[in-house]
Amino acid sequence: MKGKKIADYINVDTISLDLKSKNKNAVIKELYEGIKNKEAVKNEELGLSDIYAREAIGSTGIGKGVALPHAKTKAVDELIVTFGVSKNGIEYDSLDEENVKIFFMFLCPEENTQEYLTVLARISRWIKEDKFRENLLKAKTAEEVIEIIKAEEN
Repeated sequence: MKGKKIADYINVDTISLDLKSKNKNAVIKELYEGIKNKEAVKNEELGLSDIYAREAIGSTGIGKGVALPHAKTKAVDELIVTFGVSKNGIEYDSLDEENVKIFFMFLCPEENTQEYLTVLARISRWIKEDKFRENLLKAKTAEEVIEIIKAEEN
């Protein structure tokens, strides 16, 4: 992760600005569909099952309309991140009980604990800022999302 930025881990083709799912499990699967087709995921079933297992421990809906579904898993050799927006919001068992509109999903190799914690901490810090969340919700293209994240990282 040294020198790498979160934007470097996001494949623009995996970003969805109009998630169609209506519930928590469906939105996790919909986000996962975008990244599992990339060569980074070696074991599709394991990756998804590890995300659901992590979610079972406690909701990754961290509040302010944001969720960070994620897992440390043997399904990937390198960290991968994707992003999605649900225009109507989804009930997600969030800490603040608000519906979630903004999703950052990531998978990290099991042994990369430092990288994993760094990504969690950075995104958690950013989403506290109203302007950052507003900008993400207003983004019209996947490229715009990447630019918003890059601006936050500078």
